[in-house]
Amino acid sequence: MLHITKKIRKSNVQSDSVTKTVECNPSDQTIGRAIPQSIDFGNPAVYELLSSTAKAYPKNECVYYNGTKMTYGEVDEASSRFASALASIGVQKGDRVAIFLPNIPQFVISYFGILKAGATVVPCSIMYKGRELEHQLSDSGANFIVASKDVVKEKSRKDGKKSKSYNDLYKPVDECRKNLDITVVTTSVTSYLPGLKRKLSRLGGIRKVERQGTFDFSRLIKLNKPIEQLPDVKSRDDVAVLQYTGGTTGVSKGAMLTHYNLYSNAAYVSISFPMAKEDVSLCILPLYHIYGMTATMNSALYAGAKIVLLPKLHLKELMKTIQDQKVTAFCAVPAIYGLINDNPESRKYDLRSVRVCMSGGMELDATIRDKFVSLTGAKLVEGYGLSEASPVTHSNPLDGRAVKEGSVGIPITDTEARIVDPDDPTKVLASGEIGELAIKGPQVMKGYWNMEEETKRVLRDGWLLTGDLAKVDNAGYFYIVSRKKDMINVGGLKVYPREVESVLFENNAVKDVAVVSMPDKFSGEVVKAFVVLKENNTNVTEKEIIEYCTERLAKYKVPKSVEFVDVLPKSMIGKVLRRELRNGA
Repeated sequence: MLHITKKIRKSNVQSDSVTKTVECNPSDQTIGRAIPQSIDFGNPAVYELLSSTAKAYPKNECVYYNGTKMTYGEVDEASSRFASALASIGVQKGDRVAIFLPNIPQFVISYFGILKAGATVVPCSIMYKGRELEHQLSDSGANFIVASKDVVKEKSRKDGKKSKSYNDLYKPVDECRKNLDITVVTTSVTSYLPGLKRKLSRLGGIRKVERQGTFDFSRLIKLNKPIEQLPDVKSRDDVAVLQYTGGTTGVSKGAMLTHYNLYSNAAYVSISFPMAKEDVSLCILPLYHIYGMTATMNSALYAGAKIVLLPKLHLKELMKTIQDQKVTAFCAVPAIYGLINDNPESRKYDLRSVRVCMSGGMELDATIRDKFVSLTGAKLVEGYGLSEASPVTHSNPLDGRAVKEGSVGIPITDTEARIVDPDDPTKVLASGEIGELAIKGPQVMKGYWNMEEETKRVLRDGWLLTGDLAKVDNAGYFYIVSRKKDMINVGGLKVYPREVESVLFENNAVKDVAVVSMPDKFSGEVVKAFVVLKENNTNVTEKEIIEYCTERLAKYKVPKSVEFVDVLPKSMIGKVLRRELRNGA
């Protein structure tokens, strides 16, 4: 049973309150009709999001993937078998196990299997190249990884013409194995397809390649019985996920998210929508990203809803899936909503099943929101979060209260927020003043993995300093104004200039470089590089620089444009004046 505390507010955001405690069952669909302001979940493990629902509704549909249906009982059993399999190949409690997969059933099974084995999940972006993946595996100390063994044909456009290329999904792992001692479990994106689709997948450009010295995922599931003894979890101390983020500076670091961090945030999102076991959640956001993990997978499992997995963004497939699966809820970035709006075929599909949506990652333009609402009839609200907070901290309410233009809304259940002086976080600013947004709540991370000083810098007396500049109005609605650092926001994905610059500095033709953000209609922002070439390399082209980055960085980090300059503007102490570069571009 959950212990819910309803707080009756006397005044504004920081007001005192009186409390009343009531009890309710997590499967009771009355939860969320009047959103409680405080909930004590006890001592939950994240794997209970799946296992508890499986006990209550074992035959209810849990996962849908391209024609394949899996019940809660089936997914729960598969994850328990995988937990046993991990133990059989040497995984022990406290080990870190990486997942390097797109949105396929094996991600869900691996995620909960790792947790049931008592280990920590390290989700890795499938867009990573070898050097990026190697850093994350090395820093986390992950000695095990679950990865795809496929080579996939991809279509793209170059110079206005269609072209085809092959993407070896295993290549980054193979590159890491040259320098790291790591045990690999491989699987295929076709393994859980229905029989006919699995046979036709080769015609569609997917080739399964057997990788030497690896364990086969399906064989491990088949050979191992479900784990009998689930690990004891200290919910508020034990780390469930190491979520890598640039944080508030450019150094990649692992946010230690505990079982309570993730369980509570999933429950709050589920309750706020509210979601029920009859709902259908669309997983178009990547599950390796904390936004997708919490808002589309874990929150749906808490409610007992069905999750629909889409491994890639193909717009027609997205809209057809919404229509055919009668999707009722999904979370995305503004660009996805905009793509649906602007597609000339969007009105050919029945998208009216969609009931509630959340937008995050970047500011939601009112025009995009209004057009999407007109098209679907759904409620679409903007929210806010960050990896260090599991991630959701704010949302415009969906319970009939006001939705404010340009606002990320109000703090969610059990969450406090305030605006502080950027130079003195102990000084709380008044309504309307711009300062740094600080967050306090059960979703705030334990700290950064092996980075004690960086943890102390952002965690102050339980308050998380987000690095974002914001303001709050008299009604308690928050507005993000700017970013404290020079982070570039590409469609909700974080890019830090220093990382891109370090790659460019490795190019023998480059003498000096600075990377900045530039506005973009589709992604909000894109990366632009200002490059000073060495004197004997002045014939280097923009195309060559971009191709150099493409081989070494995830696609969203690659500069969309390169401008060659004779010198970079710098301050008296040698700091690049990025604002001048942006303003002059």
